[in-house]
Amino acid sequence: MRYGYGYFEEDKLGKVADMGLWRRIISYSVPYWKRLATAILLSFVVIGASLALPHMVRLGIDRYIVNTSMEISLRIGGLGMLAAFFIGIIVAGFVANFLQVILLEWTGQTIMHEMRQQLFRHMLGLDLAFFNNNPSGKLVTRLTNDIQNMHEMFTSVIVTLFNDFIKLIGIMVILFWMNWRLALILSFLLPLITGNTLWFSRLARDAFRAIRTQLARINSFLQESLSSIAVLQIFTRQEDTYKKFTELTHAYLQTNVYQIKLFAIFMPAIDLFSSFATACIIWYGGGQIIQEQMSLGELAAFLAYMRLFFQPIRELSQKYSIVQSAMASAERIFQLLDTSPAYSPVRLEPDQPDMKGEVSFQHVHFSYDTEQVLSDLSFHVAPGKTLAIVGATGSGKSTIVHLLERFYAPDKGTIRIDGQDISTLNTQWLRERLGLVMQSVFIIPASIRENILLDKEISETELNRIIDKAQLAGVVKQLPEGLETRIGEGGLEFSSGQKQLLAFARVLARDPLILILDEATSSVDSATEILIDRAIASTLANRTGIVIAHRLSTIRRADHIIVMDKGRIVEQGNHEALMANGGIYRHLQELQFNHSEPKINAV
Repeated sequence: MRYGYGYFEEDKLGKVADMGLWRRIISYSVPYWKRLATAILLSFVVIGASLALPHMVRLGIDRYIVNTSMEISLRIGGLGMLAAFFIGIIVAGFVANFLQVILLEWTGQTIMHEMRQQLFRHMLGLDLAFFNNNPSGKLVTRLTNDIQNMHEMFTSVIVTLFNDFIKLIGIMVILFWMNWRLALILSFLLPLITGNTLWFSRLARDAFRAIRTQLARINSFLQESLSSIAVLQIFTRQEDTYKKFTELTHAYLQTNVYQIKLFAIFMPAIDLFSSFATACIIWYGGGQIIQEQMSLGELAAFLAYMRLFFQPIRELSQKYSIVQSAMASAERIFQLLDTSPAYSPVRLEPDQPDMKGEVSFQHVHFSYDTEQVLSDLSFHVAPGKTLAIVGATGSGKSTIVHLLERFYAPDKGTIRIDGQDISTLNTQWLRERLGLVMQSVFIIPASIRENILLDKEISETELNRIIDKAQLAGVVKQLPEGLETRIGEGGLEFSSGQKQLLAFARVLARDPLILILDEATSSVDSATEILIDRAIASTLANRTGIVIAHRLSTIRRADHIIVMDKGRIVEQGNHEALMANGGIYRHLQELQFNHSEPKINAV
């Protein structure tokens, strides 16, 4: 079976003009349209306040400062009143901007909170094949960096771009209304400004993509190196690893320096255009004032509007890069949300029948991508009986477990429980009735009680009975805090054998009718091995058991044994019959008994 789970690489940038993405992004904001509409209305207040200030300066100069025909007291009083209006407009703009930021941040955080919950809930429902084909680092990036990129776009960039666009239009209208001749001087510079901005946007986009790619490589290298630090130290690869890290960080430095150089060219270029426009306006406007065709206040206001005009242009390219990054993040997020599990969700019927425990595989075929793992596999386990599965590494033993737990779907064939195809059963209902003890036991950083119950509620008497059956009572009694002892990160570290006993206790707390057991292969002392054998016997009692067997005691306990080789059953029967047959099974047992090679591992 081929699982086509693909992801955009970190160096992919989104298409700003992708209307399909914009529709999906906007759909998240529809429930909050009142807040967004209020933020847009506040934008007009903020823009109006900023555009009114130069006009107030013009009135102050023309009416009161240079108007010598008016009495001095009236001029001073008029300036005082104008100054009060000026402060009032600044305060109004501040309040409107404050409320707008609060609304946008509140809305953006709420939307991102819901999107993050939706994304994580969706990921929890995906099958194991998805997680095998997608590194956990990328999935964490979807939930953290990509969501944060979209948050920045929601809360600042979109409305800021809207504000800047309206502000630029408003400034051009005011300039042409004030003096169309001076406005034409600025208009002649617009093609140069636009061309420079587009040129910078393209180069900045490429530089941003290079930085993002290089940073992803560094993060990936760090994750691999730190997770395998023991191997690096054992084989003395510290110097080579450090050299590789130095090369990666140097490349990252170079890409950042390149981006800095771009900004070092673009920002002064915008300042150059601004200064050139200022010089032209002063030259031409000054001549107009000398010829008494223009007032001094009009020229001062014109210069103030021009400074407001160039301010958003300086920030345009940076905002454009943020939008591109957010669109790429949105594309990756929505692709993840559109990914479906191999099994379609099955609705849980209220009259779901009780499970008896009969298991059968009928002509099952399965492959990981193009690698065939199981070929025409068929077997049957009667209720309450135990099936042991043995075979060399790569024979397909653990794959049988994964298929039964619905971590994967078979390519062909049918898997039935109590005669019912498991693809027609609700996955949650099914897994609640299957108990799985794996070789690697996950320990949560919490108390032993919490690690056993995992939020399940049972009585203290029942819990103590489970601990006794799992042979964990001796371990608990030796701890000063008993069941409340914290284990895992920040607490007591359990040995491999103790973790296995804890896993048996977890299964017994769920009381499943079908038990799937993948025995531990790590070396344990003789006393712990006896405890594990007793725990296995307790958990298998009165249950249908499917055991990937490594210990001879467990294999002998099984009612039926199948021997796997290259995805097929090559031998089957009980222990005595298979030993007498002298085939693969006997060979594997002799290898284990003689310790000529390590214990048989699962696929």
